[in-house]
Amino acid sequence: MKKTLLGLLAFSMMSATALAADIKPAIIYDLGGKFDKSFNEAAFNGAEKFKTETGIEYREFEIANDAQREQALRRFAGDGNNPIVMAGFSWAAALEKVAVEYPDIKFAIIDMVVDKPNVKSVVFKEQEGSYLVGVLAGMASKSKTVSFIGGMDIPLIHKFACGYIGGAKSVGPDVKVLEAYTGTTPDAWNDPVKGGEIAKSQFDQGSDVVYHAAGGTGVGVLQAAADAGKLGIGVDSNQNGMQPGKVLTSMLKRVDVAVYDAFSSAKNDTFTVGISNLGLKEDGVGYAVDDNNKALITPEMQAAVDKVKADIIAGTVQVHDYMSDEACPY
Repeated sequence: MKKTLLGLLAFSMMSATALAADIKPAIIYDLGGKFDKSFNEAAFNGAEKFKTETGIEYREFEIANDAQREQALRRFAGDGNNPIVMAGFSWAAALEKVAVEYPDIKFAIIDMVVDKPNVKSVVFKEQEGSYLVGVLAGMASKSKTVSFIGGMDIPLIHKFACGYIGGAKSVGPDVKVLEAYTGTTPDAWNDPVKGGEIAKSQFDQGSDVVYHAAGGTGVGVLQAAADAGKLGIGVDSNQNGMQPGKVLTSMLKRVDVAVYDAFSSAKNDTFTVGISNLGLKEDGVGYAVDDNNKALITPEMQAAVDKVKADIIAGTVQVHDYMSDEACPY
């Protein structure tokens, strides 16, 4: 009997090992680096959570330029990594080619839709989370001028800007919103010096609250705000702790959840393809309150943003999606 039990235990351990070996997850980050304190780092955190909970290692790669995208993706797929998650819309062109070549590999792309039978596309309603932080910015501003700094000047980032403008202006018609972008190439995501310079120029124009959606460039934006005695707003990850007491809030975009869910669903054989569009209702976006910023959020501000959040989820407040028509009506 003892031998039988030992044999069954050994078999179960072998089976568990075999099941774990069936998944070889991988993640490839976008330009700006894994530790950008924003988008890429959120993706990394999701992968780390999966590894911590399951004990399953994952493979990762940080590209240095756009030319590496297709090569890296094809190498991972050729090595049998499965699933493969790509952080960022710029992976779409490479994925369109490689997904067809490896029909048995599960792919997940964040921030873009790729219509292939083995691809999960995860997009977010960034406009909804940005509307909320816009409400907080409009209420916190003493000058009634707030501002936005985007990274690369593309429709996706205008989606953040438009939601923010709508939220800020909902506070009152006298609220003014300044808007600027760091550049038109991928370098725009990793230029903190330029981010700081743009922020200073906006402060000179009266802004006292600045929201960035600029990846690593945003580090310079938040630093400039703190140095000038103004308030910054972080993005993607919770950046409140980067400048404690000087970051009003951070617009959370749950890239970490998207990565974790892709890995977990592949492990559990529940991976689904198609489009996932995550907003406030799905807890895909939100805003951060913690010990670093709670003193900045008054009860009045908290009540206002809670009401707006509930109204957006209920559908009584509709936040315009810039990417639907590439226009901002606010």
